[in-house]
Amino acid sequence: MAKSENCNPNQRIPASTVQQLCGGISSMTLHRWLHNPDLDFPRPIYIGNRRYWRETEIIEWLESREVA
Repeated sequence: MAKSENCNPNQRIPASTVQQLCGGISSMTLHRWLHNPDLDFPRPIYIGNRRYWRETEIIEWLESREVA
């Protein structure tokens, strides 16, 4: 069973959690990934001035990047 199947599809996570899920990346790396169309990184949802992502989208993106 894939990890994304265990997640609540409505769960929103902040940038700090996205950074941790992606291996402890910096905020600058997250910024670069968001602005690199070749990576097709999931787009955030803005609530006020804060960015949130759907947890399932991040996990699915990470799983798609895994090398067999």
